[in-house]
Amino acid sequence: MDKIQYLSQFNLLNSLSMEDLIEMDRLTSITAVAKNQFIQTPDTFTEGLYFVKKGKVRLYKLNAEGKQFTLDILSEGNVFGEMAGISFGTRELYIEAVDDCHICLMNKERFESFLIHHPRFMMNLMKVLSERMIDMSHLAQSLALAKLHDKILFVLMKLSGQFGGTEDCEFYKINIPISHQEIANLVGATREAVTAALQDLAKEQVIKTGFKTIYIHRGKLLKRNII
Repeated sequence: MDKIQYLSQFNLLNSLSMEDLIEMDRLTSITAVAKNQFIQTPDTFTEGLYFVKKGKVRLYKLNAEGKQFTLDILSEGNVFGEMAGISFGTRELYIEAVDDCHICLMNKERFESFLIHHPRFMMNLMKVLSERMIDMSHLAQSLALAKLHDKILFVLMKLSGQFGGTEDCEFYKINIPISHQEIANLVGATREAVTAALQDLAKEQVIKTGFKTIYIHRGKLLKRNII
């Protein structure tokens, strides 16, 4: 599938005509990034607006002790970066390819002109920014106030919403491989504490686990007011 067809699948661009998509195509360049390679660190930040065309990227911070805290995992069609007064709050973050990725970069000068002549696109962009802020606010509240078990369940529900899943009797499989360490990075806890909490949740039959695989029981999550 060519670049224009990929761009047309991005939710942000649904309001654009084919003529607009062709113009958008002229504004972008594509970079291939290998799995586990950095797209950005706080020291290498450069202004730009990026689209994930293929693959997934992880956004995280490091504390003074070097401990990672994952803020988000973005899949195909998601946007990050800062440009032309528009910010997704990623300037101080590490951004790493979770798997082999194709990243589209917008040309700054042409993008500014594009925004002026495409107000509907600008409205969609503002909607995405607003939704991102709401999601981050909910995540911050959950991680600040909840107990570890509920933090884990909140993050698992967030991942199931982002990446979907498949039904397995009363359980719902999250369609992204994730390790205990990766969950620990998402909730700001140690891997050992997360492993113990996951074992507790499995005994309660709120979740089922396999190798980098997690199933959640939606009915029991509803009773716990997680969803």
